Amino acid sequence: MENLNWQIKQFNELSTTETYQILALRSLVFVVEQNCVYQDIDNKDQKAFHLFCIENNQIIAYARLFKAGDYFNEASIGRVVVHPNYRGKNNGHKLMQQAILLCENILHETKITISAQQYLKKFYETHGFVQTSAMYLEDDIPHIQMQKG
Repeated sequence: MENLNWQIKQFNELSTTETYQILALRSLVFVVEQNCVYQDIDNKDQKAFHLFCIENNQIIAYARLFKAGDYFNEASIGRVVVHPNYRGKNNGHKLMQQAILLCENILHETKITISAQQYLKKFYETHGFVQTSAMYLEDDIPHIQMQKG
């Protein structure tokens, strides 16, 4: 994954294949792997910018980005996911670096709010995020709100 093929698209720019692969990856990790039944298709994808990395014609890392006011008062990054076969190689960090860079360069936002799964607190702290809320349950999974900037 050294020559990474990063793409950023708005919802109406995604091909049907890209949309399908994004939803399949999110379902694989957030529903099946985490054993969490929840409504992933939340009518927010239409407002999001979709950041993804393709390798061998397959989306292997993904996040969605929101302008300030579209999800939180500040810009936001969510649905951060790396395919299980591509973990352990800093791909999650590369994904977050790209997401933060695009928030700054495309959305022109430096203040970013996320709803992070609590067990990933240290991961997000390495990217400059700090915890700004007490733990809360989202779809029965412990989360915390974090901010950067």
